[in-house]
Amino acid sequence: MPERPQDPTPEEVAADVATMAGLLSRRLRSTAPGTGLTPSQRSVLVRLADDGPATTAALARAEHVRPQSMRLTLGALEEHGLVRRSPDPADGRQSVVSVTDHGRTVLAGVRAAKQTWLSKVIAEELDAEERRTLAEAARLLRRLTEK
Repeated sequence: MPERPQDPTPEEVAADVATMAGLLSRRLRSTAPGTGLTPSQRSVLVRLADDGPATTAALARAEHVRPQSMRLTLGALEEHGLVRRSPDPADGRQSVVSVTDHGRTVLAGVRAAKQTWLSKVIAEELDAEERRTLAEAARLLRRLTEK
């Protein structure tokens, strides 16, 4: 009887998953249309689109950057017409940032390009059993990220 390979350690799995997540992330970024946005600008745009309007301070905390850095990021997004600022109804000294219609359109194009590429490569490279395995892996990764 052939010897069963040793089960991978949590550390080995973690290293493999982190490496592959990075590679997949880079590959997905390369499939998106050229928006001229930096990764941090895209991240803030996604956060605003998914989570709704926020103050500069709240965005800086969520993105783990200094408020000064967030102001620069938001300024660039505003210059591209992707976000707009309006007075905070709860505190007139602050402003609330939200995504513009143009920002949502740009983001939808980026997301569609990524989805199209990934769907195509899954269809071309994986059989039904492998697709089921990948779907299960995605479910497990979601569970891990919710912790």
